[in-house]
Amino acid sequence: MKRRDFIKILGAGALINPITSIFASPARKLDYDKWNGFRLSYHVTLPNTGKRARLWLPLPDSTDTKYQITLGNIWDGTNKIAQFNKLKNSNSPVFYAEWNHPGERHLTVSSIVKTSHHFTDLERATNDSKYTPATIKPFLNATRLLPLDGIVRQTAINITSEYGATSPIEKARAIYNWVITNTDHNSDLSGRGSGDIKFILENKVMSGKCVDINSLFVGLCRASGIPARIQYGIRLNESELHPSLSRLSDVTQSQHSRSEFYVNHIGWIPVNPADVNKVIKLENLAHDHPSIRNLQKKFFGTWEMNWASFNHLNDVELTPTSTARKLPYFMFPHAEIDGQALDSLDPNNFSYKITSSLLIGTGATF
Repeated sequence: MKRRDFIKILGAGALINPITSIFASPARKLDYDKWNGFRLSYHVTLPNTGKRARLWLPLPDSTDTKYQITLGNIWDGTNKIAQFNKLKNSNSPVFYAEWNHPGERHLTVSSIVKTSHHFTDLERATNDSKYTPATIKPFLNATRLLPLDGIVRQTAINITSEYGATSPIEKARAIYNWVITNTDHNSDLSGRGSGDIKFILENKVMSGKCVDINSLFVGLCRASGIPARIQYGIRLNESELHPSLSRLSDVTQSQHSRSEFYVNHIGWIPVNPADVNKVIKLENLAHDHPSIRNLQKKFFGTWEMNWASFNHLNDVELTPTSTARKLPYFMFPHAEIDGQALDSLDPNNFSYKITSSLLIGTGATF
């Protein structure tokens, strides 16, 4: 069996803690040739108040990749204005709707997306190119919540020096391991975190959710001269690895981010530190538990694609322009009534519901 076809996610170390669900079977594998199709649907009803209501929805990335393809989008509702757009200065898709009349404000937007598990075999990878493409260089830049100087820069230097890391892959691995060891998943936080890495490091608030943990990885990579970015998206289906890592059907609160870094000649390499820490929390295991170390190793270079990416943008300007100015990231629905934003983290009062269904066959349409 070739490594490119299957990778054993848990391996023999899974038997160390047989009563723990994620480690119950040593034979769990991800099939990297199999494609799954999903229908992702937003069901939105906005309050019938004010004169003008506006809505923006993040959609699965419509750019074909080797692991995700969007086959199309469709909408139906009471709105008179509807647009499938791109976010400013990007190819990332967004749906926009507007109501300028009294009456019910509801709509449904559906996307068909296909995914295949994503894996980079770093044992076979070589880095024989010094040239970084111009399109990749922006992922070395600082953003408002990802400063690259001061404590961020010094922490990155300390990590790579401590691990004796010299190559980009060695440095990224050192940062990845450090982030997992020194942070914790905080299930009590609302949303997915702020991603304010300077605040996290200066105040030693080393617990958070996926955006915080991935932001630390990305910021420390960029401060080390390694292009990196966060991919913001949503879980679509039950996980083959652990029941906590997604749900079936109702995915209203299943928004999730992941991260990746870029190495010349190899390309974008997926990593998933946040889910390692989530399993640590839910299984009540120590960071140095042998089975966690095994999972941590496997998730450096792998994404389980029961998840779809929306975009990799920070400091997001919605299109058409909203009164929100720049959002730190765009992963949740955003709505405004007469210029006042609704709470995107409160789907019941917003209100919206997001559903996902697994489709049979590879040529599914609406």
